[in-house]
Amino acid sequence: MLSIGGKTAGRLCDGISRRDLLRVGALGMGGLNLPGLLHAESQSGIRGSHKAVIMIYMAGAPPHQDLWDPKPEAPSEYRGDLGAINTNINGVRIGELLPRMASIMDKCIAVRSVIGAPSGAHDSFMCYTGRTGSTFNNKGQPPGGWPSIGSTLSRLMGPANGQIPAFVGLAPKAGHPPYGASGKSGFLGIEHNPFKPSGQGMKDMVLHGITPARLNEREGLLHSFDRMRRDMDSNGKMEGLDGFTRQAFDLLTSSKLADAFKLDNEHPRVRERYGKGDAKNVGDGAPRNNEHFLLARRLVEAGARCVTLNYGRWDFHSDNAGGMRSHAPMFDQGLSALIEDLHERGMADDVTVCAWGEFGRTPKINDKGGRDHWPKVSCALLAGGGMQTGQVIGATDSTAAEATERPVHMGEIMATLYHNMGLNPNTTTLPDLNGRPHYLVDGHRPMPEVI
Repeated sequence: MLSIGGKTAGRLCDGISRRDLLRVGALGMGGLNLPGLLHAESQSGIRGSHKAVIMIYMAGAPPHQDLWDPKPEAPSEYRGDLGAINTNINGVRIGELLPRMASIMDKCIAVRSVIGAPSGAHDSFMCYTGRTGSTFNNKGQPPGGWPSIGSTLSRLMGPANGQIPAFVGLAPKAGHPPYGASGKSGFLGIEHNPFKPSGQGMKDMVLHGITPARLNEREGLLHSFDRMRRDMDSNGKMEGLDGFTRQAFDLLTSSKLADAFKLDNEHPRVRERYGKGDAKNVGDGAPRNNEHFLLARRLVEAGARCVTLNYGRWDFHSDNAGGMRSHAPMFDQGLSALIEDLHERGMADDVTVCAWGEFGRTPKINDKGGRDHWPKVSCALLAGGGMQTGQVIGATDSTAAEATERPVHMGEIMATLYHNMGLNPNTTTLPDLNGRPHYLVDGHRPMPEVI
């Protein structure tokens, strides 16, 4: 394929629907591949706001008992080897491996009674959509599938800055594909898929000696082929290409997105606060890359509406305590740094942070010292978004097996995220591929305790 400079620069491995490379060009007589999967058009009256969501998917489902809902009084076979510590909220305790988060719990909301996981199957689908009545293989979904929150925000709001993608997914590919998923566009179409700057993509965000004039010539040529193909298109697949094609050229002629990824521009003390973590994938899961927390903050500050990042592999069927000790301290550093940074920069009222996994873990430790899948209840951590923080919502029984107070459906959390963005999840609709309107969530309302 052709790059802007006319040299072969690589090969796209999985087509236009899940593009990881930002590359303008790829023009040939047999087809037209365009970069980025970006959308620059706003379709709501709140385009000028800087509201955003940072979604942290804890791949593999973390043990709720060792994070936000410890049970220090439970028998040892349920409690495990990890204890609890006090937080800066009187009477609230969290897992002992989260001391930094304990010091800022007044800026957070711990939800201890999350319900709604459709099964014990590993997937990120429910975390990115809040829809749990259908499965991630599109069974029971409308044609095209449910869109993720990032794609929905791209469609309804667009970016706060036209030179920044509305939806960015930081996760690299993973051995188990859902662990590397950033959220799909579903029936909203390819232009609302996330921009994924993994691998070679970041190197293709500069012109490499190509002048703006020469770039404009290639843009004109692309438009010529675009018009020709649209004239020949009989099934509407060319619709939507103009938006992200235009933004792809905008990105190449602007330094704003590339600048957002230049962590060297941050003060060394800020980078030290976040830490590096570990950029290598954990088995078939995601990396424990703490720099992704900092990148997420820089991206929403630059104008992204939604940034998703996938963290670790929390599927500890054996040696749960060891798995937690390898994950939680890094996670504690990165998440606490993000929340503090948002407050210090005056962004906390506009940016909502949500960290959660697809389900919880079994109350009782198994014979390998691990915890197995437990879809009956799980947990979530919320911060920012102008919410009423410094509280714990919901409770489980003495072994963290069942929600006993204020069960919170995953759809309620998703509805809260939309509310924080200035969207009414119960009145706003989007049409599917058949033109049928759908609400942003299925019958769930924002959590009244926090808004």
